[in-house]
Amino acid sequence: MYLSLLKESLLHLIFPHVCLGCASDLAQGGQLLCLRCLGGLPVTSFHAHAGNPVEKIFWGRLPLELATAHFYFTRGSVVQHLLHELKYRGHREAGHFLGRQMGQALAATPRFDGIDGLVPLPLFGEKERQRGFNQSALLCAAMADVLGKPVWPGVLVRTSYTDSQTKKSRVDRWQNMEGRFALAGGERLAGRHVLLVDDVITTGATLEAGGRALLQVPGLRLSIAALCFSSNT
Repeated sequence: MYLSLLKESLLHLIFPHVCLGCASDLAQGGQLLCLRCLGGLPVTSFHAHAGNPVEKIFWGRLPLELATAHFYFTRGSVVQHLLHELKYRGHREAGHFLGRQMGQALAATPRFDGIDGLVPLPLFGEKERQRGFNQSALLCAAMADVLGKPVWPGVLVRTSYTDSQTKKSRVDRWQNMEGRFALAGGERLAGRHVLLVDDVITTGATLEAGGRALLQVPGLRLSIAALCFSSNT
């Protein structure tokens, strides 16, 4: 046991474990955040409440069963840093961590008990090949492990490349995403309650476009879950 502790200490000196939120030293490997950063994550609790702000985004736009986002998104926050680590530095464990957080929240409320499976919002094929992964698919995989539900990748495809939505107006975002998604083998989702998953929701234009494509499946019931809710439009 002494040798094991010595080995761990030496490895820690050579490859120090630091919090992805504040860069402080972590005592144990396998952790991403210190207790202070973990406890300070801006959880919305939307999953537990009907008529929450994410559900209101889609009122009159999509016939949803449920909708939620797990964290509030703010510039310079720990959540933004974790997303940056995931999307632009390929830190997949950040995606697994965030997906588990989402899954645990949904598992804690009976509102989402009726979900049959999860569908990740797809990237355009070339963009996914460049990045090496789809962040929404990573979130789905971790959520599915917690919820004990299947993931149905590939049933929703993005048919063309789209520019970043960040600097577009609300109307331009809707127009930019119209008709950008299509079904591929969606018949297996007939009569199912599907949870469509993405990383960030602002105006809901991208999720609306993906949701419209899924709702072409006969009898499909649709819910939405995003990792973060941003009010910056």
